[in-house]
Amino acid sequence: MDDDDTAIWSRKGATMSDKSAREEFGLTRQEIIAAIRAGKLQFREASMHGNPWFRLLRHEVEALVAEKGGQEDLQRKKLEKELADLKKEARRLKTRLKAVERRQTELNAVLGH
Repeated sequence: MDDDDTAIWSRKGATMSDKSAREEFGLTRQEIIAAIRAGKLQFREASMHGNPWFRLLRHEVEALVAEKGGQEDLQRKKLEKELADLKKEARRLKTRLKAVERRQTELNAVLGH
């Protein structure tokens, strides 16, 4: 194993869990395992709190999805994921803004403004 092969596994955003691949790209566990057995996906085994999972290379998962459903399908799924992330961030920011406004009101009341 050379340094380039090892480096990709530690690069931010270059890997994903098998669960994330299932949620983000609509793959099944069976499809992931079949792709691993066929040599289409490299993996590293990991576990958290005793629960095993596969760490996969994102670019290989994307290539598998493109092969399975076409480039348009891959692009659509990437855009759907980005939209979901933006909606989640917007909800988080709205909640934070409400907390800030509430605190601002409390401080104004204490200061008599």
